[in-house]
Amino acid sequence: MKLVYTDHAKNKITERKISKKIIKNTIKTPDKISENKFGRKIVNKLVKNKLLRVVYSEKKDIYIVITAYYTKPKRYQVKK
Repeated sequence: MKLVYTDHAKNKITERKISKKIIKNTIKTPDKISENKFGRKIVNKLVKNKLLRVVYSEKKDIYIVITAYYTKPKRYQVKK
């Protein structure tokens, strides 16, 4: 699995202190997968008491990470 990070993603994951390891794990084994209106995938994974959301697009076997962020699980109706 090859991950490529956009400049935006690099800046945001550094700012938000999200490790690349947990992003990769979230993409490999998500709790939920959905698609946005641009055809990008959004994967969710509960991490401790927070919900990690990773937005990415896929070209062949390359995953292009657009952004990643933590949010409150209840915002997306996820039970802890």
